[in-house]
Amino acid sequence: MTLLSVDDALKRILKNATPLDIEPVSLIHAHKRLLRQDVAATLTQPPFDASSMDGYAVRAEDVLVTPVKLELIGESAAGHGFKGEVTTGQATRIFTGAPVPQGADCVIMQENTTREGTTVTIQQGAEKGNFIRPAGFDFKEGACLIKSGRPLTDRDIALSAAMGHGVLNVSKRPKVAILATGDELVYPGEIPGPDQIIASNGYALVPMIEKTGATPRLLDIARDTPESLDACIKDGADADILVTIGGASVGDHDLVNAALSARGMELDFWKIAMRPGKPLMFGRLGEQYVLGLPGNPVSSYICALVFLIPLIRALLGHQTPLTPLKSALLANNIEANGVRQHFLRGKYEKIKDPGGNLVQGVTAYSNQDSARLALLHEADCLIVREVNAPALEVGEQVKFLPLN
Repeated sequence: MTLLSVDDALKRILKNATPLDIEPVSLIHAHKRLLRQDVAATLTQPPFDASSMDGYAVRAEDVLVTPVKLELIGESAAGHGFKGEVTTGQATRIFTGAPVPQGADCVIMQENTTREGTTVTIQQGAEKGNFIRPAGFDFKEGACLIKSGRPLTDRDIALSAAMGHGVLNVSKRPKVAILATGDELVYPGEIPGPDQIIASNGYALVPMIEKTGATPRLLDIARDTPESLDACIKDGADADILVTIGGASVGDHDLVNAALSARGMELDFWKIAMRPGKPLMFGRLGEQYVLGLPGNPVSSYICALVFLIPLIRALLGHQTPLTPLKSALLANNIEANGVRQHFLRGKYEKIKDPGGNLVQGVTAYSNQDSARLALLHEADCLIVREVNAPALEVGEQVKFLPLN
């Protein structure tokens, strides 16, 4: 049987992955949410000519020759502007952020003045516009400053608030139900029996899913019976994506495919040309996406990174859901690859190039057994080896997928 390539599997997973609905959220909850509607200013900022300095608002033509004494006629503070007009020979005390009074066209910093009762002596003159932020200096009403399609940063939120928005329209968070399967599994903190192991896979997926912008939920471990599997699948029916872990192979105890099919899943594909991660399953259960990950901890993690994360991004509305690969020089020799695309655990670190210069490179670990979860913990990248790729030597370029 010809195995489906990683690229073809990704295309089939993402083919019908349309963005979820839009929902309004308050600014306080908008951080890192994917914006789905452009944000335009509802007002002009600043809404008036404002002082950028503590000092005195005057007419530039009155301070052409200094020192000069001016009559002090009032005060303009932030939130409490001076309502009168500055005319010949006059000045107002002004503070940072306050409106510049009518008639005044420059601000003299207080360090260049001497005040005596109701008069102020200007020691050094200034040109028109000195220390004045004109109305609209930051942005003007109607200006579209934040475009749809970006995860909102703290700076985006600050700007949105300044533009007069208390609520932003973002993508709904995809809900992801995670279902670990197998009689051999026990929960972390429990003591496994002689034939059991601890269920670690789902606990790696939760932060990965949250970081991508979705809402994960760990379901109860499904035991190797149709009844247990059916009950757990039913419990996750409200999720946009159901992720199963293990039990999707062809062994006598691998019952996941049958349990999902009994509930109406349409299987799209099963088995791909990838290592680790050959027994990957994908299908649809009504409107729900079903992604069956291998039970092996390393295979499960890498398949989630390669397939689940792009699916979540597509449902959020990212225009480019795939994580772009990076390039680096190889720090050690790598043997030729076989008929499955290989994701080698590696370390991104400083190495010496052929000229002896220190550059960023990658080192592929030896013994890439997919059961070595400790090695995955140690790694910070996955070196991507294409199908039938030739052997590579130190100093050659390789592509890699960052893990951090």
